[in-house]
Amino acid sequence: MQKKYKLTDKSIRINDKELYRIRAIMSFGNVSEGDLGGYVENESNLEHFGNAWVYGNAKVSGNAKVYGDAKVYGDAEVSGNAEVAGNAEVAGNAKVYGDAKVSGNAWASGNAWVYGNAKVSGNAKVSGNAWASGNAEVSGNAEVSGNAEVFGNAEIKNQSDYAVAQGFGSEFRATTFYRTKNGGIGVVCGCFCGTLKEFREQVQKTYPEDKKGKEYLALANLMEYHFQGPDEKKER
Repeated sequence: MQKKYKLTDKSIRINDKELYRIRAIMSFGNVSEGDLGGYVENESNLEHFGNAWVYGNAKVSGNAKVYGDAKVYGDAEVSGNAEVAGNAEVAGNAKVYGDAKVSGNAWASGNAWVYGNAKVSGNAKVSGNAWASGNAEVSGNAEVSGNAEVFGNAEIKNQSDYAVAQGFGSEFRATTFYRTKNGGIGVVCGCFCGTLKEFREQVQKTYPEDKKGKEYLALANLMEYHFQGPDEKKER
């Protein structure tokens, strides 16, 4: 097997792991022989086949793998059992870890976090301060951005599959509503993550007869109507 890079003596220590800066020993893609790259823990983190590369101060560690024509750059971190494949790009301060996978032409950028068993694929993008976790799937041309958080069994295929409302409750936090794989509606609000029904129950428990609670319940009704198709029954 012909290698395309080597580990240099330049290293950094991250969470008790030693990561080594890489240097290209041949030209490929947009990388020239002699170019310095980012940091990997070992050669299993970055495949020698294809044009995949780790740039700048980006870091790949653990059992994580970057392969195909994927790019990891900026101050991004890929760790755990995560995979970045295809033409995917992970940039900025984005973090991809756990068993997460970013593939296809997908992007994870900004301060985005993709973790757990989450999958971002197709032309999808997760950016800004957005999070995708659990078994969430973001695919197609969907863009999850801003302060959106899609957890659990979220299934985001296009922009109409999630909505974010900000400025409600005692902390004026962002609340994300999204479609789930079983056809339901999921909600993330602060430490709460559950179904729309569970969200209503939590609101009634936390804000009984309070204006904040009434606003949250009105918001839940609006989002139920938003996600409801012409022939769908209301979620109770």
